Amino acid sequence: MKYTAITVYGIPNCDTVKKARTWLADQGFEYVFHDFKKQGLPEKNLNHWLKEAGWETVVNRKGTSWRKLSTMEQASVTSNDSAKPFLMANPSLIKRPVIEWQSGSDVEITVGYQPDRWLAR
Repeated sequence: MKYTAITVYGIPNCDTVKKARTWLADQGFEYVFHDFKKQGLPEKNLNHWLKEAGWETVVNRKGTSWRKLSTMEQASVTSNDSAKPFLMANPSLIKRPVIEWQSGSDVEITVGYQPDRWLAR
């Protein structure tokens, strides 16, 4: 499929994001990088990611940021709605990278490092 735009969302020093960016470049994909630390997290994009992938996929429950939350805070994340405020306040809780694959007005997403899935696009 031909994409009109590819946007990679993440943090530049994240090893998984670095790996994904290298892989995309090696495959000849042109993309725009959106740095959560410098550019923030667009709420409309997060809403789309949660709708398409669900909080269970978008929230990185294996990362340091998740482990820094209290047990009570972790237990309170049970839905897209309850996850959203935590993700907005701390984008480091998002599993990375999130890639938006735009074709015309359609935008599909992938979450995490998934080169096999990216090749199948």
